[in-house]
Amino acid sequence: MVTRDRVPVGAHYGWRDWLVQRVTAVIMAAYTVLVLFLLLWFGGLDRAAWQGAFGNEVFRIVTFVFMLALLWHAWIGVRNITMDYVKPTALRIPVQALIAAVMIGYVGWTLRVLWP
Repeated sequence: MVTRDRVPVGAHYGWRDWLVQRVTAVIMAAYTVLVLFLLLWFGGLDRAAWQGAFGNEVFRIVTFVFMLALLWHAWIGVRNITMDYVKPTALRIPVQALIAAVMIGYVGWTLRVLWP
């Protein structure tokens, strides 16, 4: 009889992570298209055009949603990489905690930049 010892690794995210990766990728692509449209509309983005774009509250919110999507997308990728390649749990958990702390710092930094 063959027995398999199941080692819990905290995975089993499956379809949810797959779906989040796709949704966040669509959000990031849509934001990229928006910025490219602004480039074409204004014939380039100089300081005045950037100030005009970020002076609009809707654009700030859209930019913040883009950053949240980017960080969530990155977190899933980095978490999966660390789960696959950093096998010792005593090392993996602090690495993931450090990465999560940096990403939370990025959210704070984004808020500070968008709403000074």
